[in-house]
Amino acid sequence: MKMGVYICHCGTNIAGTVNVEEVAEFARTLPGVVVGKHYMYMCSDPGQEMIVKDIKEQGLDRVLIAACTPNMHTNAFRLNVQKGGLNPYLLSRANIREQCSQVHPNVETTTLKAERLVAAAVAQASLLRPLEAKEVGVTPAALVVGGGIAGIQAALDLGTAGFKVYLIERQPSLGGHVAELDKTFVTLESTSTMLAPKIAALSELPNVEVFTSSELTSVEGYIGNFKAKVNKEPVSAGDGCEQKAETVEFEVGAIILATGFGTFDPRLKPEYGYGRYPNVITSLELERLASPSGPTQGKIQINGKEPRNVVFIQCFGSRDKVVGNRYCSRVCCMYTAKQAHYIKSRFPDAKVTVCYIDIRAFGKGYEEFYEDVQKEGVIYRKGSVSEIYKKGDKVAVRAEDTLMGEMFEEEADMVVLAVGMVPKADVRNLTNMLRIAQSSDGFFLEAHPKLGPVETNTDGIYLAGCCQGPKDITDAVTQAHAAACKAAIPLIVGTVKRDPLTASIDEEVCAGCRMCESVCEYGALVFNKRRRIMTVNELLCRGCGACSATCPSGANQTRNSSKKQMMEVISVLV
Repeated sequence: MKMGVYICHCGTNIAGTVNVEEVAEFARTLPGVVVGKHYMYMCSDPGQEMIVKDIKEQGLDRVLIAACTPNMHTNAFRLNVQKGGLNPYLLSRANIREQCSQVHPNVETTTLKAERLVAAAVAQASLLRPLEAKEVGVTPAALVVGGGIAGIQAALDLGTAGFKVYLIERQPSLGGHVAELDKTFVTLESTSTMLAPKIAALSELPNVEVFTSSELTSVEGYIGNFKAKVNKEPVSAGDGCEQKAETVEFEVGAIILATGFGTFDPRLKPEYGYGRYPNVITSLELERLASPSGPTQGKIQINGKEPRNVVFIQCFGSRDKVVGNRYCSRVCCMYTAKQAHYIKSRFPDAKVTVCYIDIRAFGKGYEEFYEDVQKEGVIYRKGSVSEIYKKGDKVAVRAEDTLMGEMFEEEADMVVLAVGMVPKADVRNLTNMLRIAQSSDGFFLEAHPKLGPVETNTDGIYLAGCCQGPKDITDAVTQAHAAACKAAIPLIVGTVKRDPLTASIDEEVCAGCRMCESVCEYGALVFNKRRRIMTVNELLCRGCGACSATCPSGANQTRNSSKKQMMEVISVLV
């Protein structure tokens, strides 16, 4: 064996607490290591060229890169070692950043730990075997789940590119939450003038099929070859049936989730009186009152009267540890400013007060819009509201002015609760069905917050819009464009490669106990009744290792992460 070991400085992220020169020198003393080097950034072009050069000139048959988490750059490193003429699966990684330099401040201790991690990785890498990725065909079609603004945009992009697209929406019509709004911030553009052309454009694409009143019920398969089942609910139209209840099946190569968001239930904070006092409404309810297509044809009234004193309460259900929503919903500051403008533009003499924690006007033109609303006479008061109670035919808002350090009360004809965004109620069902992850706040989790913002941990399934987290219309549409581009890649190429780091069964050892089958979340393990042994569908397997860890006989092993390799790692570490 002739192994090359490369230690990354990662600027000062690693070198700040690890003596990288000493680790490289230590690596050269390990069995089979013929090259031990350190470099400022191993992921840079010069760092990668160094590896290629050494593979060719030194005849390296293994490469170990000690740097950041293997979740980053591994595919790029594999392509690079392949460029040098080495099988890409003869590359190993050691994490000396997240698991070492970033958690230990003492240089001596951290350097020693880095050396132990490198030694363990060298022992594991010595048993690596060359593998070949499997290549499979791709069905040139996509499924978009959710017919809000993000789903519409993603379907438009893919449909315009010429691919077959199935767009399914649970509600009877498209548009999602955007269709419930009167105007958008900061341009105050009517949402109908924005949505209508996009929906019309969808209907003009013959390769896009739209299914409303429909719900995704099951998904099987893998990137390039998904099989989805959708239930269509019956829909009546006049004296006939417009849509019959039936189950349809689609075969698609990619799936885009654009299922949107739910809104915080104001009844979870009963001290604000929502549901008891008609004067207390939510921001979405005010939006419907302001809309010409709403229940009052655009007249903003409470109990038949025009409000003259309006209080907006921001961060309602967001940034709130008590209700478990620690995150910012991002849109509330600006839609509150927009709605305060609604009131002042219709009732110039009305008193409008906004109780806020902080103002977050981060987008293009947002700060200017916020300032313009203040110039209209809207009062912003940094206040923490404790309760709302009935006072005659009005309500009183009791709060603390956190700048002045004093309590105050404000009587109001109308109180508007700026409800935040929350995950949809069926998020858990979809994560289980699609085998993707949720973040700590309950939204769908992206593969990486910076390097994979629209991908999921399941290849071929992408995220668009607020199902991934709170965002405004601009960001939702931008993410929809990105998700469509990512989904189009396998559809255009026509084939995808499947990682060969999967489970494998030693048929002579397997006792057919089926214990591994019960722990596989991906349906990749199938029992052969005739031969009474387990088999692995390598196209479904993700190589998570759960089945290998469960196997009592050792027949089930994960390629290039065998039990022998793990024992070598353990023996070095202990």
